[in-house]
Amino acid sequence: MRIVVITGMSGSGKSTAAKALEDEGFYCIDNLPVRLFRQFVDLIEKSGEQFEGVVLVTDIRARDLTSGIEASFQDLRGAGHQMEVLFFDATDEVLIRRFSETRRRHPAEEHCSVPEAIRIEREQLAWLRQNATRLIDTSEFTVHQLKDQVITIIRGEEGSGHFNVELISFGFRYGVPLDANMVMDVRFLPNPHFIPELRPQTGLDAGVRQFVLEKPETNEFLNIFTRLLAFLIPAYRREGKSYLTIAIGCTGGRHRSVAIVEETARQLRDNGLQVRCSHRDYEKG
Repeated sequence: MRIVVITGMSGSGKSTAAKALEDEGFYCIDNLPVRLFRQFVDLIEKSGEQFEGVVLVTDIRARDLTSGIEASFQDLRGAGHQMEVLFFDATDEVLIRRFSETRRRHPAEEHCSVPEAIRIEREQLAWLRQNATRLIDTSEFTVHQLKDQVITIIRGEEGSGHFNVELISFGFRYGVPLDANMVMDVRFLPNPHFIPELRPQTGLDAGVRQFVLEKPETNEFLNIFTRLLAFLIPAYRREGKSYLTIAIGCTGGRHRSVAIVEETARQLRDNGLQVRCSHRDYEKG
């Protein structure tokens, strides 16, 4: 049976993700004690009902989380089940804002402030974050974008059995994406922001792309960078990874990083790789 474990920080969008998978035909259960995971999966199997799989939502609310989660995972994998662990995260600032907006109490907030509760939660979830098959940073997601991302991971490109590369452009001004396996800084490249006619455009526009890509230092960087990826991707595959998330950043995430992501994606696709691009901050400038 296909088992998807949804876990992560409180306020990071786990409930939204679970509802999206429920709509896709998964049986979802929230806050089940981890020592009962195997028994629950066995019951679903014996029921004879047809589901796409089971979604188990667990987080800091589970009292036996830190003491029992590792053994529970080993038990399920030992029984031959296919397991994916999706860890949802967001920046502390975003989590604090979400709790303020919803006026909900943080599960770890008893005799401390929300920021302190978030710190405690990060410590308790460290093992799960480290052992997740996928990290999902929801800091900049709308509800619809989060649902689309989850469905893409479960049913889309990553369900094809091929190695998938996700390229994200971003602005350092707005913070580094939390779910990146690799972060590349391209702020050393000449900046179209200082060209008046290019400033309102983005790296998706021909003028900006030409300005960035025609520079000798850009060509040298892309040659080195694509050679590095040609070395890394087979190494990731050998370790059993199915994806690589690369975040490429400039100051505002509008010009250089966007152009470099698009060009890197083109070159990787020419080599037969499945590549997905997203531009987190290009509309903010």
